[in-house]
Amino acid sequence: MVTTPESSVAARAKYEPVIGLEVHVQLLTETKIFCSCSTRFGAPPNTNVCPVCLGMPGVLPVLNRRAVEFAVLAAMALNCRIHETSIFARKNYFYPDLPKGYQISQYDKPLAEFGWIELKQNIGKKIGITRIHLEEDAGKSLHEGFADATEKTAIDLNRTGVPLIEIVSEPDISTPEEAYEYLTLLKEIILYTGVSDCNMEEGSLRCDANISVRPRGQKEFGTKTEIKNVNSFRFVREALEYEIGRQIEVVESGGKITQETRLYNANEGKTYGMRSKEQAHDYRYFPEPDLLPLVVDEKWKAEIAKQLPELPEARRARLVKDYGITAYDAGVLTFSKELADQFEAAAQAAKNPKRVANLVQGELMGRLKSRNLEIGDSPITMQGVAMSADLVESGAISGKMLKDLYDLSFERGKDFGAVYEEEGRPVQSSDTSTLEKIINDLIAANPKQVEQYRAGKKTMIGFFVGQVMKASKGQANPQVVNELLVRKLEG
Repeated sequence: MVTTPESSVAARAKYEPVIGLEVHVQLLTETKIFCSCSTRFGAPPNTNVCPVCLGMPGVLPVLNRRAVEFAVLAAMALNCRIHETSIFARKNYFYPDLPKGYQISQYDKPLAEFGWIELKQNIGKKIGITRIHLEEDAGKSLHEGFADATEKTAIDLNRTGVPLIEIVSEPDISTPEEAYEYLTLLKEIILYTGVSDCNMEEGSLRCDANISVRPRGQKEFGTKTEIKNVNSFRFVREALEYEIGRQIEVVESGGKITQETRLYNANEGKTYGMRSKEQAHDYRYFPEPDLLPLVVDEKWKAEIAKQLPELPEARRARLVKDYGITAYDAGVLTFSKELADQFEAAAQAAKNPKRVANLVQGELMGRLKSRNLEIGDSPITMQGVAMSADLVESGAISGKMLKDLYDLSFERGKDFGAVYEEEGRPVQSSDTSTLEKIINDLIAANPKQVEQYRAGKKTMIGFFVGQVMKASKGQANPQVVNELLVRKLEG
């Protein structure tokens, strides 16, 4: 539970939060934005570096074309207007892990502007995207994991020069829940484009949140604070919830909000002041003299647009149309592009796409979740799902047999088809003479239940079906069993 400052319900009702988010996304290029050094995560400290990203005198940056294409793809997916000409600028500030003393970014003429993401929970509400611009990442200060860590700070410059896009939202977000949904949808879209892996643990996606409160109905913004370096969407939501309560408490007690940068302590559920907040003019932006203006003309833009995949919302609508599944099914099955791709492959191969959808959600995803596995780790491939769906569809195996075979697949780490062969290609029995003998024995052994059924309690047939399935080790055909039971019990 998040701990928030004491503020009455009445006091909170008097104010409305105004939230804007700045999201940094690391682009999935093989090399850095201005040099040929590797972007690979996890290399030994200060090994993926060269004179360019170390800021040595006399070196010149060379722009990575693939980074530009990825940035444009992301902007297209987020409904942005892409400017034909954008300008790189030097953002000057001193920090130990910034070798040059400035960061190459974009300022007054960014790559793209005026995009939006439409929320699902608050239907019809769009969160505006102010701008998307390209920039280089800084290095990383290390405060643990080496000798004298309590007395010294180490610097790893492997990350210096890694290409980023910064996605800045309009202050259109009204609640921590909307912030959480916006971030979730943003990540989903970026993952579908393939321009980033959005791995928050490795720093591929980082979020800063700007938050202020104002009396309801007031047009002017209150004084904002920025919450930096929050490493999960859940913590963003919790930090915003706390900060809203803190700011309301300060204002209600007659104090003033200080414009500052704050950090969120997840263990305590509180934010703490880190430093006074810089203004844009403090950075002394000026055009980068070593880089020409970036020109993305219509021809290049058209080439990049061909790389844009079908995005999540459009894909969900098409799955409903093409495969006859529900909107809910489509939402689950498009959770990731990988899952959606695999489902479509199975649905196209199977006789009944709806049955495939049900098996993926019910049987496959349930087992993966219970074992903390991702879809890519599943021993049962989508070809295996399609095969199992067709076997059930044709009546060759029962639902009980399918469950048992799925369990064996996960136990043995083998695909469904392999396990089905190992088990001797079991089929459910429709042999009426064998099933009649089982049913006759059950009726003779359970006179009380027979009497209840014949007295009008028709639901008792479920008891007998279960007993028949148990006696046949799950291999009896349920439809045949039901028909025989009704005939025997009614007789």
